[in-house]
Amino acid sequence: MDPLGLFEVHMLNETGKGKAASIAGEFYGLLCTLQAITGGEGREFAIVKTKLEEACFFAKKAMANQKENQQV
Repeated sequence: MDPLGLFEVHMLNETGKGKAASIAGEFYGLLCTLQAITGGEGREFAIVKTKLEEACFFAKKAMANQKENQQV
């Protein structure tokens, strides 16, 4: 096992699942807003999408690392 817990699998409880869905929804909303403002095309917007996807992943990972969001 990983003594630091960095590479562990964290199964989410119902609260954690709700938070994960909320985080995803917030990032999706931001993406839609930016798409409407910028036109949503081209290389630059592709990078925006990639970076938002990356940020969403790490936001959900940070939430999943909290014990109160994990199954017992």
